[in-house]
Amino acid sequence: MSSAVREYLLGLQDRIVERLERLDGKPFSRDAWQREPGGPNQLGAGGGISRVIEEGNVFERGAVLFSHVQGDRLPASASAQRPGLGGRPFEATGVSLVLHPRNPYVPTVHMNVRFFIAGAPLAASGSDAAQDEDAKPIWWFGGGMDLTPYYPFEKDVVRFHGVCRQALEPFGEHWHPRFKKWCDDYFFLKHRNEARGVGGIFFDDLCEPGFDRSFAIMRSVGDAFLDAYAPIVERRRDEPWGERERDFQAYRRGRYVEFNLVYDRGTLFGLQSGGRTESILCSMPPIARWRYDWHPEPGTPEASLYDYLAPRDWA
Repeated sequence: MSSAVREYLLGLQDRIVERLERLDGKPFSRDAWQREPGGPNQLGAGGGISRVIEEGNVFERGAVLFSHVQGDRLPASASAQRPGLGGRPFEATGVSLVLHPRNPYVPTVHMNVRFFIAGAPLAASGSDAAQDEDAKPIWWFGGGMDLTPYYPFEKDVVRFHGVCRQALEPFGEHWHPRFKKWCDDYFFLKHRNEARGVGGIFFDDLCEPGFDRSFAIMRSVGDAFLDAYAPIVERRRDEPWGERERDFQAYRRGRYVEFNLVYDRGTLFGLQSGGRTESILCSMPPIARWRYDWHPEPGTPEASLYDYLAPRDWA
């Protein structure tokens, strides 16, 4: 299973980086890394390829990351929905990306597709245990994409959600409403009582359709990313902006940092599984700001963002 998924993910990373380099005009760096087992606080070993751009023409920072890690016990962030899997050996592979454009009129975007296998419990290695249903390896897929604008345009938001819906339509009409709501619920800052952005799709623990169909759903989501996002970049990259827009962008980026450090399963899994910290945290924006109890003036372009944060059926 994992070899087929790995081959697809490496190709997806290459395709996305190639398109983003053409959008920006500057190359992404390539940093292949390997981590051996046994380091301090490590739960796993493995490696990956980090493709990163900083101070680009369009992207102030962007990261398209591939990783493939293994470990002796599944981290809490990956087994929270299935506590019975805690303590099992695991294998995880995925591609995750975050793009922070310089122009405040171009939205930040996140996309992730991933695959997990939780093996038989280490204590269940005998022949009797091998016949136990609980001792069988368990696998699942996860992923999604979401948009975080600062000065949103309805045309862009509608297009992004429309592409997300189209990616799931071949597999049944029920998938998009389910994954769209999951995204709205997941990318929500409970301590702020507000959404991080305008949503998209999100799914996890996907195995019920069987391996082939689950893998196909994950591939369709990964393949749809460039169609969902690249036209927005091309449409908004030359919008004029000034210090006011830049200041509001930095303020809203603070919300992005808060979500990633407090709630994001991918960030928590990477840190808990002994992943490469430099790669995990390059998803953070290079500049962010916080203010005490600040609110935009009613009727301003900044205030209009908050009208977009309430979930609605954009597609």
